[in-house]
Amino acid sequence: MQIPFHKTHTTQEEIDAVVATLESGWLTTGPKVVEFERAFKEYMGVKEAINLNSATAALHLALKAIGLKEGDEVIVPTNTFVATAEVVTYFNAKPILCDIEEDTHNIDVSKIEPLITPKTKAIIPVHFGGQPCDMDEIYSMVEGRRAKGEGKIFIIEDAAHALPSSYKGVKVGALPKTDITCFSFYATKTLSTGEGGMATTNNAEFAKSMRINRLHGIDRDAWDRYTSRGSWYYEIVDNGNKYNSTDINAALGLVQLKKQEMLREKRAAIAKRYLEAFANNSKITLPIVKEDRKTSWHLFVIKVANRDELIKELKGRGIGCSVHFIPVHKHPYYKERYGYRESDYPVANRVFEQSLSLPIYPDMSEEEVEYVIKNVVELLG
Repeated sequence: MQIPFHKTHTTQEEIDAVVATLESGWLTTGPKVVEFERAFKEYMGVKEAINLNSATAALHLALKAIGLKEGDEVIVPTNTFVATAEVVTYFNAKPILCDIEEDTHNIDVSKIEPLITPKTKAIIPVHFGGQPCDMDEIYSMVEGRRAKGEGKIFIIEDAAHALPSSYKGVKVGALPKTDITCFSFYATKTLSTGEGGMATTNNAEFAKSMRINRLHGIDRDAWDRYTSRGSWYYEIVDNGNKYNSTDINAALGLVQLKKQEMLREKRAAIAKRYLEAFANNSKITLPIVKEDRKTSWHLFVIKVANRDELIKELKGRGIGCSVHFIPVHKHPYYKERYGYRESDYPVANRVFEQSLSLPIYPDMSEEEVEYVIKNVVELLG
């Protein structure tokens, strides 16, 4: 049996939506992008949604919207895909890495405040695997410092894994004290458009900045120039980027958005089976979900002592696995440029050495899930 680490959920409905878009003659940013943004903000219950070509683009433009500049600092967890730190470096600002919690693999809020300096511009909590971070504690910390006259610290959520997740009954993407939230629609994500992303916010000025800068700094939606109400004339009002999404991607996104709750239920059912099957296995440390939040179950990460050997053996039996993540401080570029020390991140180091992500995609059959369970148990002895 061959079980990939991930397989994107696509049906004839997605295919038909893409074909209809191709037949419409409008392929780049156009009416489908507008429709997708409208549907997404209604789903979230927010004022603004900005469709982009990646979560990396969303994070970059979010930092630009809040006014990040050279010399500023942004606190990010070291246990994240490198993009979270990478976008900070685009401004010649510095990513300040924070260690993580052992049980959730999320940023350890208790370790954030010692990292804050007068240069701290923002905090980017990453909702690892879909489980929301301790957001109230982050809000309290930021609000407390502002009340003492120590300056505004913006909060930008990296929600690449967190659709649909919720924190204390509120969807991630709609938490009112967050400035901007960024989602990923990459091929392996819970909503996939192949490549893509979305940013949500209730701040009209942030949304305006991100829309202008997603397409070269043009002062209005470029696609309007090619409609009956449009004009050929435009002005460049900022030094923007080429970060716009396309109607092809948006057509996929519209179909997948309608399925989010159903797809999450399928992943949750697989997670439940894994949790039941491994519950009494002393060689496996299982993921936990805190009581006041709901995870998307984008990832199912176990911790074992012989991680590398187990991955190799599972691969030999046709089971794809992955590791999330190689901590940012371990990458040569970041280590050499910023001087991060291994000793500053003991929990992330330990978690990295033991973590293994099992397949958990919606179209996994019961037989495939049981095959994964059987082989994990057998190989661990």
